[in-house]
Amino acid sequence: MSCEAGAPRGASVERPGPAALYLLHVWTLIELEIRKLRKDPTELFMRAVQPALWLLVFGQAFSRIGMIPTGGLTYLAFLTPGILSQSVTFIAIFYGISIIWERETGQLQKFLTTPMQRSAMFLGKMFGASVRSIGQAAMVLILALVLGVRILWSPGRVAGALVTVILGAVFFSGMSMVLAALLKTRERMMGIGQVITMPLFFSSNALYPISVMPGWLRVVAAVNPMSYLVDGLRGLLLGTPSHLGLDWAALAGAGAVMLALSTVLFPRRMAA
Repeated sequence: MSCEAGAPRGASVERPGPAALYLLHVWTLIELEIRKLRKDPTELFMRAVQPALWLLVFGQAFSRIGMIPTGGLTYLAFLTPGILSQSVTFIAIFYGISIIWERETGQLQKFLTTPMQRSAMFLGKMFGASVRSIGQAAMVLILALVLGVRILWSPGRVAGALVTVILGAVFFSGMSMVLAALLKTRERMMGIGQVITMPLFFSSNALYPISVMPGWLRVVAAVNPMSYLVDGLRGLLLGTPSHLGLDWAALAGAGAVMLALSTVLFPRRMAA
């Protein structure tokens, strides 16, 4: 048949342009992740245990010491964006485990054989992973409010924090997919994820300001993407001095690098 079903005879069906089609494919992958999360929302509550312990135990205990300079904030308030960033990072960095599972079951191969552009597929997965991170971030902020942390809730700051969380999750989930392209088993992915996440956390400004770090650690913190995630969230949620433009540029640039690596690595690894 020369015309689409349901269309008037002789009428041409307008097809979406390349840009619209690309965005449609990205959204399709995001929607798929949303559906997965709807079927099993308990994952967010299980992953909320660790940040709750950090805020309830570590934050409360170190608030009494008062030896870490926090720029006039209570240590619990200073720590909250750091724990929020930790939660975003941890939930995104293990996203590669699901990619390995999809590869083992053949689902990933089916995606790779579709006309969908590879970059659209992986960009959609990266943004899809950010959906879980947004839910996790919301739970951390609710806990912080219960503990009495004063957060700036203006619409602009909330929107900025949402953008920052998404950019951070996009980068770390992209890193996880690059690792998934190089590793063959979920067990190895779990082990490598544990090895990466803790150094990223402790070498950032999540627990203490960069000003108290030794010189060599300051260099590490300057190239650590989590430092930019923490800096952006701390400035938006607490009103501390920050470099939001630089934070967003660093996270977006790092995410673009991970997208390019994922797009290049996966077809080659699947063909090997």
